[in-house]
Amino acid sequence: MSTKMTEDDWTVALEVFRASLPRRGDKGRDDRLFLEALHYFAVHNITWGALHVQFGKWNSVWKRFDRLSKTGTFDLFFKHLASLSSSADLVQMFDATIVRAHVSAAGAKGGRTARRSADHAAVLRPKSI
Repeated sequence: MSTKMTEDDWTVALEVFRASLPRRGDKGRDDRLFLEALHYFAVHNITWGALHVQFGKWNSVWKRFDRLSKTGTFDLFFKHLASLSSSADLVQMFDATIVRAHVSAAGAKGGRTARRSADHAAVLRPKSI
């Protein structure tokens, strides 16, 4: 896949990922393929069912992702990766998952839609007493 990572980068990332894995449970068959599947999933903004067949069964990838997420493996993985960088504490990232818009930004209707001007209201005064 086009992750733009060199083989040296992959070697480091896989060592850190394997060190972050829990001691118990089934070990994955191909950690690099699993991480590439997660990258593809995130970059292309797709559903799990639309995951490309070269990554294996989408349900197996999702189950492993779900299991590792619940055990805190990814938190530990990113913490370990950040500890390898001298500038990781200087970099911050914003994306659509952490930026929340006001409810009106989604196009929700609210309030009166038709407003009368003062001149129009003066012309249309009630005629009966």
